[in-house]
Amino acid sequence: MRLGTLVAVPVFKSITHLPPFLGILFGLGILWLMGELLHSKKEDEHKEHLTLVRALKQIDMSSIVFFIGILLAVASLEHTHILSNLAKWLDQTVGRQDLIVTIIGLASAIVDNVPLVAASMGMYSLAQYPVDSFLWEFMAYCAGTGGSILIIGSAAGVAAMGLEKIHFFWYARK
Repeated sequence: MRLGTLVAVPVFKSITHLPPFLGILFGLGILWLMGELLHSKKEDEHKEHLTLVRALKQIDMSSIVFFIGILLAVASLEHTHILSNLAKWLDQTVGRQDLIVTIIGLASAIVDNVPLVAASMGMYSLAQYPVDSFLWEFMAYCAGTGGSILIIGSAAGVAAMGLEKIHFFWYARK
């Protein structure tokens, strides 16, 4: 059922022309309704571990807030035309697309690759660079590998630093 809900999101978007997050919320509502209907005859203590409310309580909210913050920051930069101006400046200064993408990849060693790729999506339009163009394929390669150069370049690396009690300033000194 959960997989069907995720697969139905693109169908929901193409039919209703609404943003995908609304399709996800709609699917979540259907899951909630189905769970309530299927377990309605059970006593509260037996169905508590089967409810969507319990599942939502176990979500790692810090990760969700992190990604929402990234997307909001990138959307703000895009709305103020900072990203398009940065793309123009890079085109004028560097000139070569492969070097620009390599610079973005190297930057993802320091800054997480998720915001950099999200920002690059705001810098270059899909009308000018289609999904299967060299830019996006090379961007995925460079940002993915660039994020692995240093431990601070990925969310997984930062999580590993937290688990191993490695502080940023200690890492920067060493």
